[in-house]
Amino acid sequence: MSDFIEIVDVSPRDGLQSQPALMNTENKLELINRLIDAGIRRMEAVSFVNPKRVPQMADAEQVVMGLPGRDDVTFIGLVLNMRGFERAVASGIDEINCAVVASDTFNRRNQGATTEETMEVIAAITRQAQSTGIGKGVTVSAAFGCPFEGEVPVERVTGLVQRLAAMGYAEISLADTIGSAGPSDVAAMIKRINTLEPDIRLRCHFHNTRNTAVANAYAAIQEGVRSFDASCGGVGGCPFAPAATGNVGTEDLLYMINRMGLKTGVDINKMIETAKWLEGPLETAMPAMVTRAGVFPSERAA
Repeated sequence: MSDFIEIVDVSPRDGLQSQPALMNTENKLELINRLIDAGIRRMEAVSFVNPKRVPQMADAEQVVMGLPGRDDVTFIGLVLNMRGFERAVASGIDEINCAVVASDTFNRRNQGATTEETMEVIAAITRQAQSTGIGKGVTVSAAFGCPFEGEVPVERVTGLVQRLAAMGYAEISLADTIGSAGPSDVAAMIKRINTLEPDIRLRCHFHNTRNTAVANAYAAIQEGVRSFDASCGGVGGCPFAPAATGNVGTEDLLYMINRMGLKTGVDINKMIETAKWLEGPLETAMPAMVTRAGVFPSERAA
């Protein structure tokens, strides 16, 4: 197993989308540049969604226009429908990420369609993307539990993963959107997918709603996952999921990974500094624990 863990910081998109304070374009670009300076080389920068539903993302095209021209950094934009895909391609974003929710009720709340209807949209987007050269990824959301339907059967998730793999997706992200999973749930899901689709590169996206995100990331690492979404300061949450608090804090995840002796290329001290800076524009304290406590001992910070 590789000792390198990729951190995909999602704070510019998933972190900001549910915040009551609307961050202006200038501050979003400041956040993005701070993340790059800390060592992040792949991040979810924007989402191309209806600004009436998610006003925090209304300036997606303006953000993309202001992104630094870095060949060593990949910028991702979330798309949920064909209109979003068209906007993403026109903007020049590096990579798109589609999303399908594992439960119908939540998918309707989040995307205004059934899970099956969204899978059909993803298939159409996938066909269109082949001629554009844009990178593409996909997330299976609420993979470990739905706030409306409760437990999500493993077979439901693995079936979606297999269909997405058949569409040509080499990387699939599993999202614990409401923070319902425990480490044993994560391990069992990954084992099953690795058995069914051993060539798929899994990425995990954990929320810390019930204080299990870091433990779940550890379980995923033990099962071979080497790519994780995280959000600077632990900010974020799905605006369409009741009581869904933020993503796992990037600095919280980094602290565990550093203590394990694994590598990320990300400077935890700069990430903490960025989280503290972010408290200003968002006018709120960050929930990540390492932001408040700092690293231990200090010489292990690099």
